[in-house]
Amino acid sequence: MTTSTASRPADASGTFALGGDVPVNRLGYGTMQLTGPGVWGDPKDPAEAVRVLRRAVELGVNFIDTADSYGPFVSESLIRVALHPYADDIVIATKGGLTRCSGPGDWRPLGRPEYLRQQLHLSLRHLGLERIDLYQLHRIDSAVPLADQLGALVELQQEGKIRHIGLSEVSIEQVQQAREIADIVSVQNLYNLVMRKADDVLDYAEANNIAFVPWFPIATGQLARAGGPLDTFASQRGVSPSQLALAWLLRRSPVLLPIPGTSRVAHVEENTAAATITLTNEEFKALSDAI
Repeated sequence: MTTSTASRPADASGTFALGGDVPVNRLGYGTMQLTGPGVWGDPKDPAEAVRVLRRAVELGVNFIDTADSYGPFVSESLIRVALHPYADDIVIATKGGLTRCSGPGDWRPLGRPEYLRQQLHLSLRHLGLERIDLYQLHRIDSAVPLADQLGALVELQQEGKIRHIGLSEVSIEQVQQAREIADIVSVQNLYNLVMRKADDVLDYAEANNIAFVPWFPIATGQLARAGGPLDTFASQRGVSPSQLALAWLLRRSPVLLPIPGTSRVAHVEENTAAATITLTNEEFKALSDAI
């Protein structure tokens, strides 16, 4: 491990260029856990949340994923407090299209063009940005034509307020339909070592050089717990189960951009160190077959 990698381990994850022109380190950080319980309201310790964000960047993380619905707007506001004015290499990806109508646990797709436009402008304000590098449709709203939903984002892109457009929780067919309307540079689906239903979408993304951003990358502790499915493998390597789960993702495909989230500095340090773990072909296959 070089001195640079020791101080900025995320650099070891390699890079991916979103849309071909926005390079990021592949191991990023997801901000959902920076909010209160149920992804609702302020965190118990806002100062620690700020420290987590700043520490992630110190460790080489330059791809930060968030959404207007996290809080709502709590995580975006925390990002601004912690990191604004942003370093030139920081890329913030946010999402719109899920509402929080009544509180924790209530998530509803809403893809009306006027709503998406409103949320985009609110995200710009909360993040302190003039343009969002990656704006993702959080869910496709089945009650609104896809052309209307993505058409609103394309208009905002043409106005210079969005650089690139992505999708979340979609099938291959939906990605194909979307690509007839807009240039889609990323897909964000549920994916981790034990939840691989989106393998086909990942393979499609890799074939088309589309970033695949797996949310729930370590199953919020399911993979990381003592005695869990990765415990034996991790003990053999002298690493933590969560680190091994992230190393597996980084090895799985060059378009995978894991975004592990946490509300503690110690955990962001542990997660980011996973970028320095290289799995052999045999180790990767053994993990893939065992889970």
